[in-house]
Amino acid sequence: MNSSQLVWVTGAGGLIGNYLAQTALQFASNWQVRRLTRKNLDLLDFAVVRRAFKKEKPRLIIYCAAMSKSPDCQAQPDLARRVNVEATARLSELAADIPFVFFSSDSVFDGRKGNYVETDSPNPLSVYAETKVAAEKIVARHPRHLIIRTSLTGGCSPTGDRGFNEGLVKAWREGRTVTLFEDEFRSPMAAVETAHAVWELLARGATGTYHVAGAERLSRWQIGELLAARWAALMPQINRTSLRTYSGPPRSPDTSLSCAKAQKLLSFPLPGLTDWLAANPNESF
Repeated sequence: MNSSQLVWVTGAGGLIGNYLAQTALQFASNWQVRRLTRKNLDLLDFAVVRRAFKKEKPRLIIYCAAMSKSPDCQAQPDLARRVNVEATARLSELAADIPFVFFSSDSVFDGRKGNYVETDSPNPLSVYAETKVAAEKIVARHPRHLIIRTSLTGGCSPTGDRGFNEGLVKAWREGRTVTLFEDEFRSPMAAVETAHAVWELLARGATGTYHVAGAERLSRWQIGELLAARWAALMPQINRTSLRTYSGPPRSPDTSLSCAKAQKLLSFPLPGLTDWLAANPNESF
């Protein structure tokens, strides 16, 4: 590979990382992608990471690697901080002279108001969200950083369990009823659109923090209804419920994102999930 065109995509075995690698030829043909997964580069072994970086000399880092399932982070907070904060910090420092893209989450907000803009103050309610806020603060010191906050992201992941749609469809295939909140709101979007937007932001030299998510504010239950219609043959069953009756770890009721800042730089409109599903009836989703 020509190092002058080499981009490292960490977390390429996950949902967004996989789509970034898949779509590079279409949206960023000037870059040659090195797909990094846990199998071919352990980001927690920094001596190995440093040697690989010095050998390959990538000119761009897109950091998608994360311990991203909130229950796992709650159960293993020390590991979550090592993966989500320490590994990010070390690679960000190593890549101080090249652009560094970091993926964060709408979960950094407490969900009390919704329609969050980039300048709103985070207030994390979970270990996962705390690690994302901590990593954001570190990455923000990088001279050429681009922090992307996403919402629920769907699509087909290599492991079959990273997209919000994959979990629902799996449950329905197994004949299980899913319980979904009617008053917990997000801004869902297909990962292929996320990848398209990020490649465009990079091409435009964007730096700073940007929200990249769907244009439609939907409740968990509304999302489930849309996917149930798409997978009607599975006879999907949904238990509609409310956060008012919920007892358990804190949940953010409305972390919908305003993406107006990113939209000004993009050549295409960030789609709402309803319109995207209608426009892509044959997509595996």
